[in-house]
Amino acid sequence: MAVETVARVDVADFVRRFHRNVDQVIVGKSAVIDLVLVALIVEGHVLFEDVPGVGKTMLARAVATTLGASFKRIQFTPDLLPSDVTGVSVYNQATGSFEFRPGPVFVHILLADEINRATPRTQSALLEAMGEGQITADGETRELPRPFLVLATQNPVEYEGTFPLPEAQLDRFLLRLQMGYPDFDEERQVLENLRHEHPINRLQPAVEVADLAELQALAQDVHLDRSVIDYLLRLIAATRRHPDLSLGASPRGSLALYKSAQALALIRGRDYVTPDDIKELAPAVLPHRLIVKPESEVRGRTRDAVVQQLLTDIEVGIADDVAGTGR
Repeated sequence: MAVETVARVDVADFVRRFHRNVDQVIVGKSAVIDLVLVALIVEGHVLFEDVPGVGKTMLARAVATTLGASFKRIQFTPDLLPSDVTGVSVYNQATGSFEFRPGPVFVHILLADEINRATPRTQSALLEAMGEGQITADGETRELPRPFLVLATQNPVEYEGTFPLPEAQLDRFLLRLQMGYPDFDEERQVLENLRHEHPINRLQPAVEVADLAELQALAQDVHLDRSVIDYLLRLIAATRRHPDLSLGASPRGSLALYKSAQALALIRGRDYVTPDDIKELAPAVLPHRLIVKPESEVRGRTRDAVVQQLLTDIEVGIADDVAGTGR
């Protein structure tokens, strides 16, 4: 299905068509779809921590199809090798030389399924790809397609035989999301949609993947007032001195929240960021960048609870005394 290309992207129309298409497959998850679009605009990556069967794979496929983008899935297992992700050089007897055969990472949208089941060595094979948009193999650096989005999953209730992601790799993910169970009416709609053929099999492209580059440029021009930036920085600084945390958010976390807020404001039809954008994004951007002290974990304290507390306690526009902010 051909999509008409326009000289300048109509953001509202792009978002409407994107949502309408993905909604044919994923029911009742408008907020999650928004955040995946945010990741695409910011050129970030998403970690889904959720139970099996809630639609993570179908979401990845639906997003790729909607964009007309390439899509591949890797099932991470303990015997998966780094070369199974990045690619390998194979000797060609006809030419008498080695030829590089690209791995599944050379794609627009990569689903890294159960990423915590692979060894740390294989997990780290994604680090350069996620951080730099390139891979280095056999001494040669190769660029990945753009956009490049990793949608990784891990099961939060089964850890036997898994390798927890190190902090350096967790920090590479822009967002950590949960799909969650559908409500009663949404699940009824899912059953009706699947009565015959799966809707993913009928899905067609609805927007141009090339238009994302213009959305990315537009997002960079979205304005943040100094008071909003100050609120963001107070929130970040508070994680660094919180008594329940041994590690607060890094400047990469600040930048992730800043850029994500610009993208969210853009797809909501605004050219400025509000404090509510920061509040909406903080639970997806910050918790996986924090480390809770062992003694606080024993008391049942979680990273998500700390972020929610800070969002409640820190008032917008109140320049309280923040250590380490230089104010």
